[in-house]
Amino acid sequence: VQLQASGGGLVQPGGSLRLSCTVSGSTLSYDAIGWFRQPPGREREGVSCLMSSDLSTYYADFVEGRFTISRDNAKNTVYLQMNRLEPEDTAVYYCAIDAMGYSDYCTDTDGMDYWGKGTQVTVSS
Repeated sequence: VQLQASGGGLVQPGGSLRLSCTVSGSTLSYDAIGWFRQPPGREREGVSCLMSSDLSTYYADFVEGRFTISRDNAKNTVYLQMNRLEPEDTAVYYCAIDAMGYSDYCTDTDGMDYWGKGTQVTVSS
């Protein structure tokens, strides 16, 4: 199973980006798929999670309604629409899959089974 994140870039404060995470490889049914980020000099943190069972979504408190996670099954792709970006959102963003259901709604990164390479998001004027 491979995950490929894309869509990062340089954006001004207040701007928007849409990240994509394409899943390929073996046919895989997973419990959850999530977005994570690692700001410069800081540890990786969860951003958002989408549960396969009921398509419920979860967001970190710092998102404050600015981001939306969604999925296109036909394209095997999960998106993270990010609006009203702030300099504090600068980070490398990763997508990951919890195949077995051990991540507790993506809150336990050790429970995520597959990780993609990150995509850099830089918010700066």
